[in-house]
Amino acid sequence: MASLKEVKSRITSVISTQQITKAMKMVAAAKLRRSQERITQMRPFSQKLSDLLANLSGAETDGQAWYSQVREEKKILIVVVSSDRGLCGSFNSSILKATTRLLLEKYADQQKKGNVTILPIGKKAFEFFGKRKGKMVGDHWNLFSELTFARTSVIADFLMEGFQAQEYDKIEIVYNEFKNVATQILRIEQFLPILPGKQETKTNVDYLYQPGQEEILTGLIPKSLKVQLYKAVLDSNASENGARMTAMDKATENAGELLKELKLTYNRTRQAAITKEILEIVAGAEALKSA
Repeated sequence: MASLKEVKSRITSVISTQQITKAMKMVAAAKLRRSQERITQMRPFSQKLSDLLANLSGAETDGQAWYSQVREEKKILIVVVSSDRGLCGSFNSSILKATTRLLLEKYADQQKKGNVTILPIGKKAFEFFGKRKGKMVGDHWNLFSELTFARTSVIADFLMEGFQAQEYDKIEIVYNEFKNVATQILRIEQFLPILPGKQETKTNVDYLYQPGQEEILTGLIPKSLKVQLYKAVLDSNASENGARMTAMDKATENAGELLKELKLTYNRTRQAAITKEILEIVAGAEALKSA
């Protein structure tokens, strides 16, 4: 049985940990409210833009050809959106495992030839893939230090330029979509090329183009792709805060349960020590009487 000093030391340590997890839960809750508001405001605009794109992209124009061009999948780019910090449950591990499965299964042939490139967004993905042999674009991993549409647009421009220059034949995004505080949905979405024929949102709407169809499409496609990437990053950010809040809440509860067990152990140990001392005193007194 552990000594009173050891048990008391563990109790102090658990109380300190519980205070930290409580504070982290409160911080995550505050960040979650802000990030949830941002993604909630972004989703209607993103959805409407996607619906509009689904209807317009069926037109055959020269300006459209580059982003809808389906080529043989020789060179692949995977955008992996993780977080900068841990302590958020399985948030990061699910993203990294899903990406690893893509490399080992779906793109195994391209991976063997060294034709799969990883673009990490978030420190955890950057560190994970940085330790492994393979091609990686590591210039944009610190996006979450200042998450803005302008900085995300720089990444989107890099992706579009790479696809247009045929440096990559296909680009996919792996991220967590925010559903609620306790639930995040793993998403693997194709960023480029755009496949308008497969979009379920496509409806028969007759548009009047002003100034012209090609000019509108040429400006709309890059804007839509930038919004798509920004939405994915906002979803991931909200999911991270929700996952961290849930993890810290559970950690606080577990610390409380552990404290109950430790206090019970402390009381039992203390009672056993007192009983032992009493027995020693009684034994000493009896020895003096017999003497």
